[in-house]
Amino acid sequence: MSSKKVREILAQHGRLATDINSISDDGDLYNAGLTSLATVGLMLALEEEFDIEFPDSMLSRKTFSSIEAISDAIEELQE
Repeated sequence: MSSKKVREILAQHGRLATDINSISDDGDLYNAGLTSLATVGLMLALEEEFDIEFPDSMLSRKTFSSIEAISDAIEELQE
């Protein structure tokens, strides 16, 4: 899956302190300013965009730690 769409949604809903374009796909989003509250909004936006639902087992800091981790989780849920 392309990380481009995840990056766009993150830019809109992540409330990051760091410019999204300066974050690598494997960069730590929590170090970039992602909060637990912003993670909820991000998760809801991702679920709507990709027509998926994150199960409780995926609701962890690890799942939303990077653009790469988010993309991998979405890919897994779409299979």
